[in-house]
This record gives sequence, structure tokens and C-alpha cells, in this order.
Amino acid sequence: QLQLVESGGGLVQAGGSLRLSCASSGRAFGNYFMGWFRQPTGREREFVAAVSWSGSATHYADSVKGRFATSRDNAKDTVYLEMNSLKPEDTAVYFCAASGSGTYVRQAQSYIYWGRGTQVTVSS
Repeated sequence: QLQLVESGGGLVQAGGSLRLSCASSGRAFGNYFMGWFRQPTGREREFVAAVSWSGSATHYADSVKGRFATSRDNAKDTVYLEMNSLKPEDTAVYFCAASGSGTYVRQAQSYIYWGRGTQVTVSS
């Protein structure tokens, strides 16, 4: 089992920044490919970003590329999502998730452990 807890969400004005953290507890954090997803109210969950086991490789949705950056610190069992130049359309509940396979990392079905999410609201 891997428990994931997100933090760092909140209310920010358009153009602002937030840094989300996802702390894990349980087994071997470094064995998991980590992803970030978001779910706006009334819409489906969508891929945001992912980072490989060592942190050497990252993947981003086109909608956040150049504005968001994900990283991880395996010594702290934590993954991060740095969000800059935020837009109102970034408003959503943000989830971190862990994948054991590291394949199809843009698909939610690839992830076996999920956090409960943290709300990010961007005002215009």
C-alpha cells in the first residue's frame, strides 16, 4: 500500500503561482512512476503531468506545458507540481497518483494509488 496526501492548493489570482506537494507513506516510493491529474467541476479527470522513478523524465499535457513543472525528491518521498502563469481554466481538484508500471502514464487507468486531492481555484 502507498498512501498519498496532496497539499498546497488554494485560491490564487490569474497569473499567479502555486506549488503542490504530494507526500507518500508506505512502500518504496521510488518504485513508482508518479502522475498529477486534475478534475474540474462537472468534468472528467484529465492528465496534467508525470515524472519517472528517478525524476529524469517528465511528461506534460499540452495545456500546461511551459507553465507547470513536476519533480520529485525520493529521499523525502514527495512529488511536486510547480504551477506558474495560472489561468482560470486551471481551476480544478488536483490529484497525485502512483503507477507501478510506468506505461501509458497519461491514462488514469495506469495508476493504482491515488490521493484525495487538493482544490486549486484561479480567479480572473
